[in-house]
Amino acid sequence: MKTLYEATTIATGGRKGRVESENSPVNFDLSVPKSMGGDGGDGANPEQLFGAAYAACFGGALQAVAQNEGIDIDDNELSVTAIIGFCKDDDGFFLEATLDCYIPGVDLETGEDLVEKAHEMCPFSKATRDNITVTLNLLLDK
Repeated sequence: MKTLYEATTIATGGRKGRVESENSPVNFDLSVPKSMGGDGGDGANPEQLFGAAYAACFGGALQAVAQNEGIDIDDNELSVTAIIGFCKDDDGFFLEATLDCYIPGVDLETGEDLVEKAHEMCPFSKATRDNITVTLNLLLDK
C-alpha cells in the first residue's frame, strides 16, 4: 500500500465545537441541529461535513469511471447530492446515506452503469460498505 495523501483535521468541543484542518482551508464552528436538541446555530455539523466529502469523492469516482469507459460527460454539470441521515433505533444511533447523481448527457442504462461502477471505486463507498445503508439514485433531469 502506498499513501498518496494524508489530511489532518482537528475537532475541539465535540458537536458544539470547532473544526480546523492543517493550512486552514477548513476552519469553522459546529452547531447541533434543533431536531437533535441543539440550538440550531449557524455552524456546520458532522453529517454535513461527511455528506460534502462523500458527494465530492463520489463525483470524482464518476468522472474517473466515465473517463475509463471513454464516455464524455460535462464535469461542470455533473453533480452528486448526499443526504446523510442521523438515525436512532433500539440498538442506538447510526447513519444512512442517499446519493442523488446527475450525469448530463447519458442515457438510463449508461448512467446506472457509471453509478454502480463509481460505487465500487469510491473510497467513501468502500469505507461505508456493509456499515451503513447507502441508496444510489440516478437523476435524469434536474
